[in-house]
This record gives sequence, C-alpha cells and structure tokens, in this order.
Amino acid sequence: MKIDGVGVVVGKNIVLDSDIAKFKLELENSSEGKIKISDCEMLEQLMLQKLLAHHAVIDSVVVSDAEVNGQVERNIQYFSQEYGGQDKVVEAYGFNDIDDLKKELFKIEKENALIRREQQKITENIDVTPEEVRIYYNGLKEKGELPEFPAEIQLAQLIIYAEPDQKEIDRIVNKLNQIKKEIEEGASFRMKAIINSDDPGVTQNGGKYTVTKNSNFIKEFKEVAFSLDVGQVSEPFKSIFGYHIIQLHEIRGEQRVASHVLMQPVIPQEKLDATKRKLQQIKDEITLGKMTFEEAVKKHSEDKDTKNNGGLLVNEFTGESTFDLTRMDPALYARVSNLQKGEITDIFYDETREGEKMYKMILMKERTNTHIADLVDDYVKVQSLALQKKKQETIAKWSKEKIGDTYIKISKDFQKCTFEKNWKKDSSN
Repeated sequence: MKIDGVGVVVGKNIVLDSDIAKFKLELENSSEGKIKISDCEMLEQLMLQKLLAHHAVIDSVVVSDAEVNGQVERNIQYFSQEYGGQDKVVEAYGFNDIDDLKKELFKIEKENALIRREQQKITENIDVTPEEVRIYYNGLKEKGELPEFPAEIQLAQLIIYAEPDQKEIDRIVNKLNQIKKEIEEGASFRMKAIINSDDPGVTQNGGKYTVTKNSNFIKEFKEVAFSLDVGQVSEPFKSIFGYHIIQLHEIRGEQRVASHVLMQPVIPQEKLDATKRKLQQIKDEITLGKMTFEEAVKKHSEDKDTKNNGGLLVNEFTGESTFDLTRMDPALYARVSNLQKGEITDIFYDETREGEKMYKMILMKERTNTHIADLVDDYVKVQSLALQKKKQETIAKWSKEKIGDTYIKISKDFQKCTFEKNWKKDSSN
C-alpha cells in the first residue's frame, strides 16, 4: 500500500502527495466550500511556492533564526490557547513532544518567510499610475466584472477603567509573599498554583511554561524568568494580567522553564457602578453638545492605544481603520450594526483577556453600505486591486523565466496534468 509519495521536485524542494491533499482541504475549508480546486491546480500553486523558496536561497535572501523562532513561539501560544495547553497541541498534531512540533513549525515558517521576502524582492519596484488604475477599472466595467465592496464602518471608542483600590492591591501582594514563603519552606509550587492562581490554564499545566526571549509572553514575565536562578522564587511583580510570583525550574540553552501564580485584584460592585456613572455623564455632555466625542476622548479616555487619535479603532487583521460589517466580531457587530453615522452605543461593560475591567461607549464615525465599485469613491481600493494584479503578473513573468533554468521533476502520477506554466518543459511550449 502506498502511504505517501513525492509529487514533484523543484530545485531542492519537494511536494508530497499528502501536501497536495492537505492544502487542497485547507483551501476548501477556509472558503467554506466556495472554492473547489483540482489536484493538478493545487500542485501548480505549490510548485510556484517551492520555486520562490528555492530562488530565495539562490538570491541569498536573509531570514534570521530569531525571527522564525519568534513566529514559532507565537504560533505555539495561539495553538495552546485554542486547544487548552501545549500537551493537547502536540497530541492534536500527532507529534511525539513539543520539541518535534517546534522543529516542524520552524521549517514551515522559514520557508514561508523566504517566499514572502522573494516576492517582495521581485515586486519591490512595481507601482501603478492613475492611468493604469483607470484602464484596469474600465476593463472590469466593460466585462461586467466590477467587484462589489461590502458595507464598511469606522468606529471610535471611549473607555474608562475600573481600577482596584490600594487596600485590595496590598492584600494580593501580601498573599503572594505568603505563598512564596511557603514554597521556599518546601511546599509544592504546582499545588499552590492550582489552589490560588487566576491563570485559566493552570488546571492543564500547573502554571508551568517554557519561555524564550522571543516568546509571545508579556515583557515583565520574560524579564523576571530570565533574572532568576534555578529553584529561586521571585518577589511579587505586576503585569497587565495582575500580580505574579515565578519559580524557575530549569535552564535549557535559550529556554527557561518556569511556573507562576497569578492573582487578580477584586473590584467591588460599587466601584464598577461609579465607573459606569462617570462615563454616562461624559456621554450626556456629548449628547448636549457641550463637547465633541473626540474632545471627550482626549480629556477622559483611559485607553492608551486610542486616546490620542480621537478614539479611532484599528482593524487588527488589516491594520486599517475600516471594518467589513459582515466579518466583525459577533459581539461587536451586535452592538454597532444598527447605528447610523454619528450615533453612540449605550454604555456597556467589557473585560480584556488580561482581566482588566472597564466601561465603554462606541461612536459610529462613518458608514458605507454594500455597493458596486466606483472609480472616484473607491479609488484607493481599486488602486490596490490594480497593484495586486500587476504584482501577480510580474511574479508570473518571473516564474516563466525561472522554470527554464530550475531542476523540476514531476512524478508520473501528475504527468497527465495540464498546467498554465511550462513546468514539464515541453519543447512545444
């Protein structure tokens, strides 16, 4: 029985039969079944990726191990949150241990980084003129293929945090100092963490984590972990998550294996109520015209990320200030979907992943309904599409030239495929 096989070799890179099946399934799942692709079409896409990766090495494209390791650690942290711990991630992906998984992720991320850098190198001088944008737009219009842009909105927020009082902070610090003393006298750190820690992952890992300087951990956690000797327990310290103590268990080269106890101060209901009333008073002043929303943000908002830009929210996926109304977080969509331009939500409670408690209100700054692309109103978007097409054409031209002087061997199972490019190097093409 054939378990797996090599579908194609491009330079020193291979595509396995299993790669074709895996990426084909991922593409169909990510498009919710809207995109169907044949094995031959999938193989051609993968061959282009391997061609880019191969020539990135030939062109001496630089991707540092530190950069790749940082991305691997971020992936591990994300997967751990999704699956409920590193052990469950290892089990889900079928690896023997976390080190084996990291080695595989390193190879994947290194190749992805090489591909991105090579694409950037090929297209770095590509741009489009206004005339090219106009020709591109008119071409789509003549063919009846103008894109439909979804409803988009622009939002601003004003946030007031509910902070714990000093008495509660002192209680937390004293409790952590007591736990530190008991551990130094021989108590089990794991048991103390399970009993006392507010870290949601403590039931799976006992508060233990493997950390590098590039890990996606908070700065304070990494600094303390790398300052300790093996067996040492830190003094209590503060982060955005609350207050911690850490014990260092092991040093593995650039890695530190450490456990922590996290305790988050309790904020009484009366403090929450007072915070809500304060924000309601600010909203009343805006409604009465005593100040604008932007002026209120500058004067009162406690959110450092938006205080100095009028409260403007940035879409974390695109880096832009607009949101596709149909692809928003469901909770945020429910609050703003019925707002018209200039309207403000009711005051509502929210809490960050780190446990910070707050009240906020959101302003609908701009709103554009679903519409067919217009060259004037949507010039920036049409320009981006035209630039993307020109870059794709440039990479296609580059690949056509590079295929000729790159070693490519396609297995007999895929020799029957009809490709857009001359991967088979037929003399007739």
